Amino acid sequence: MDEADVVRKGAEGAVALKSLDPLTPLHRVPAPAPVDPLAVLLTSAEQLGTASRACELAVQHARTREQFGQPIGGFQAVKHLCAQILERVEVARAAVYAAAVTGERGDIAAARLLADDAAVRGARDCLQVHGGMGFTWESEVHLLLKRAWVRAQRGGGGTESEELLAAELVG
Repeated sequence: MDEADVVRKGAEGAVALKSLDPLTPLHRVPAPAPVDPLAVLLTSAEQLGTASRACELAVQHARTREQFGQPIGGFQAVKHLCAQILERVEVARAAVYAAAVTGERGDIAAARLLADDAAVRGARDCLQVHGGMGFTWESEVHLLLKRAWVRAQRGGGGTESEELLAAELVG
């Protein structure tokens, strides 16, 4: 997608940006539109998918990669990383599913925060399990992390969701 495509779709004044992920084009739109709750929910679902994939890759690598004559998944530190990834994924999954059912703004905001956390931290932990191999083009781990970073900043990042949740808790 080039700048002309973005302008044709109604985002006049969009400026192409350099992306961390060469497969994901980015553009800055001058006047941010109000964030639609459905868009936030869909971003949360996308982040949940990233977190789930990071969990799958971490566990698969921990089972197959051997060090000192045994799978690295046998080491306590790696076990804990994989367990923490899974824990964050399941908490985010419950929140995203609940938000999809209720459609309430507070539930959607909570799902956004939990899914962003699960995706970014899960991809980082998956990268830790993979070691230096996770940074290579042979592995998709670095792409998961880069995409999670980009999505976490989409629509104002988590700041809007944090403000909405804080207002609900106080009010």
